[in-house]
Amino acid sequence: MTIDPLQLVRPRRAITGISAILLPFQADGAIDWPAFTAHVQRTAAAGLAPAVNMDTGFGNLLDDATKREVLERTRAELGGKMFVAGAFVKDQPGAAFDRDAYARAMEPIVATGGTPVIFQSYGLTGQSDDGIIANYAALGRVSPFIGFELGTMFAPFGKIYSLEVYRGLLGVNACLGAKHSSLNRELEWQRIVLRDQVRPDFKVFTGNDLAVDMVMYGSDYLLGLSTFAPDLFAKRDAYWLAGDPRFYELNDVLQYLGFFAFRNPVPAYKHSAAMFLKLRGWLSCDDTHPQSPTRPDSDRAVLAGIGDMLGV
Repeated sequence: MTIDPLQLVRPRRAITGISAILLPFQADGAIDWPAFTAHVQRTAAAGLAPAVNMDTGFGNLLDDATKREVLERTRAELGGKMFVAGAFVKDQPGAAFDRDAYARAMEPIVATGGTPVIFQSYGLTGQSDDGIIANYAALGRVSPFIGFELGTMFAPFGKIYSLEVYRGLLGVNACLGAKHSSLNRELEWQRIVLRDQVRPDFKVFTGNDLAVDMVMYGSDYLLGLSTFAPDLFAKRDAYWLAGDPRFYELNDVLQYLGFFAFRNPVPAYKHSAAMFLKLRGWLSCDDTHPQSPTRPDSDRAVLAGIGDMLGV
């Protein structure tokens, strides 16, 4: 598929933003629930939909009881406003697709008023192309959902689908959209073009924290980077809708933050987020989940400098 990116630019477009919520921890390893609920609230107040139990919220590291508490607290804070939540099934290479396990992961999300985001698994992605599409169709009988393509640089069970599989996903009416995390602009542009041809109401949610300007071309977003500054992402989106040239400068600095925070090892971006949120006065502690990698103390000075550039 030949793509001319200049033909895809869509000025003054309303952008749908979903922001993955960092789950904050205290120094003793306990979850900082007041800081979590405050961040859910400020994210929604900015006009972004919170996404909980995602990678940013350590969803793959939490037990079921903790994930349910995250959901319940999110529902209590939002009072009926939209949110999404990760539905994660842990399995092993060669495993069969486990629809029942996905249904068990999706049901508490739906029961609390959220929309499931379907994390990939070996069983989901390890089938034939037709089998993968059939798997998603089966999940659609449980609930409407958002799909998720995840590159193997993020998780070994992830897979970036062929365009034919993506076309099949567009044919699953219960799939409202899909997050694309290949970190490859061209692959995402291809999905935007195909979406426009086949199903214009389908949302292509960029997961490319290294190219947050993909919103210029027709992507919406479901990002971990936006948890650093949901207020500033909302301001950036408003600038784009208004045709305000301040969009570009703000986007540039937010992207600088993304380049710094999402460098290798990429999973340590969650520690970068905790550091930045503490610098903003939104957290009292910048510790993260004990199984999550950390950044050096020297990062704090760089993050403070980026915060100054952003005016926070």
